[in-house]
Amino acid sequence: MTEAATVFVIDDDDAVRDAVTLLLESVGLTVEAYGDAQAFLDAVETDRAGCIVLDVRMPGMSGMDLQKNLNRLGSTLPIVFVTGHGDVPMAVEAMRAGAVEFLQKPFRDQDLIDRVHTALQADLAHRQSSSRRDDVHARVARLTERERQVLEQLVDGKSTKQIASAFDLSPRTVEIHRARVLEKMQAGSVAELVKLTLEGF
Repeated sequence: MTEAATVFVIDDDDAVRDAVTLLLESVGLTVEAYGDAQAFLDAVETDRAGCIVLDVRMPGMSGMDLQKNLNRLGSTLPIVFVTGHGDVPMAVEAMRAGAVEFLQKPFRDQDLIDRVHTALQADLAHRQSSSRRDDVHARVARLTERERQVLEQLVDGKSTKQIASAFDLSPRTVEIHRARVLEKMQAGSVAELVKLTLEGF
């Protein structure tokens, strides 16, 4: 079961924060709202599924500072920046640092909803990709050293004969190793094995 995604709304303006929260909840999204960046950091595990709707200019820690903190913490939560004072250099800096969108207040409700859905899709895709990588790494960890060597050769497109020659083994022994690699990696063919391995690394 996948973790339910949450939209974290961080804005020091009570009226804006409440309006954005109500808007996003009205389209069925789960929302948690915070009045400042530090309150969010103190309360939330930054590896949770979802995205952030973040005001740029706030007392104390600014939105840009929070983004830097999150990047340092290794958080991959996508950020949709909103601001009433945005300028192009700030937008460029935010996007370079990983923000998915930059909206200036006042914005159309539908624009924000669309950007939030885009951010949530990006987060889901990242988590699925990360989960696949972890799964492939776990399978590779079950291989013996020789099986790992055979896997590397198969991924490089080497034939049974070439692998046998490289490791001074009989072709029959290589075939046994290859069968075990396919079984442990849960691959139905060498082509599937190559695709799986390339996706995981």
